[in-house]
Amino acid sequence: MKRLLISPLLCLAAFAAEPLPEFQGSFEKLDPALDALLDANSKIEVLASGFNWSEGPVWKDGKILFSDVPENTVFGWKEGDTAATVSLKPSGSLSGGGQGSNGLAKDAAGNLILCQHGERRIARLEKDGSFTSLADTFEGKRFNSPNDLVIDAKGAVFFTDPPYGLKKGTAPDAPYHGVYRLGSDGKLSLIIEDIQWPNGIALNPDQSVLYVAVSDKEDPRVMAYDLQADGKVKNGRVLFAAKTLKSPERKGGCDGMKVDTQGNIWTTGPGGVLILNKDGKHLGTILTGQATANCAWGGDDLSTLYITADMFLLRVQTKVKGL
Repeated sequence: MKRLLISPLLCLAAFAAEPLPEFQGSFEKLDPALDALLDANSKIEVLASGFNWSEGPVWKDGKILFSDVPENTVFGWKEGDTAATVSLKPSGSLSGGGQGSNGLAKDAAGNLILCQHGERRIARLEKDGSFTSLADTFEGKRFNSPNDLVIDAKGAVFFTDPPYGLKKGTAPDAPYHGVYRLGSDGKLSLIIEDIQWPNGIALNPDQSVLYVAVSDKEDPRVMAYDLQADGKVKNGRVLFAAKTLKSPERKGGCDGMKVDTQGNIWTTGPGGVLILNKDGKHLGTILTGQATANCAWGGDDLSTLYITADMFLLRVQTKVKGL
């Protein structure tokens, strides 16, 4: 398959006062269909750097918010800022002894919803700065460490629960790494329990398909499930297998993902952000040179892709709009 590499890059602002570390990024075109999604003159912009492990971005109130998981902090960046600033600390471990927030989302009312590793729960940030726990146990067993989430049009929260954020030496309560659905009525259900290391999660435009990124080091992949009216899933299948992409030069695995209005899937994977069509065909990659955690749509028209890649916050202008 023909591969076209172009290497645009623009550095903007750092989180820390030190000079920006060297960043090398490029675009890899694998299919002509990529031209409708990314302009050949697009740039990978470095907005901020110096983070421990950046994750879980969400566009909210005119800025991008994102987690630094080990630092137990949510940072924010908006156009015109010279640095990312602390928006919330602690973000996921209220005692300060555990990991912070990971995936972030906002509900229909604009509230920030967090996957809190340290507290092992899904929580809502209230206007007074307090947290309300939305879910922390299932059938009497505590969650491992909720990792990523997506909220559907009816307010149901779908989230993954691998054990990445558990304190060292802590034994999981449940014998599985679950994928859960928290309905707007508060009913919690376990919808997937037969995969290890579920991570990123997303819905297709008409919300008939649920996607789950699997961070299994031996078999990184994106799964697709048909979503039923009652919130259950069926017909689980591998949409994209990423193992053949792994190499010393292409760091990372299948982690966070988002979907555009055309149904294309922008999922982190070996090398950066993989761009797949709805059938799982790999159209191209935003190569970051970093282990890349997650991405989110932002900007006034949701056509800008913000990317959390290890110590960096990046931005790429696209030709499509995100959900």
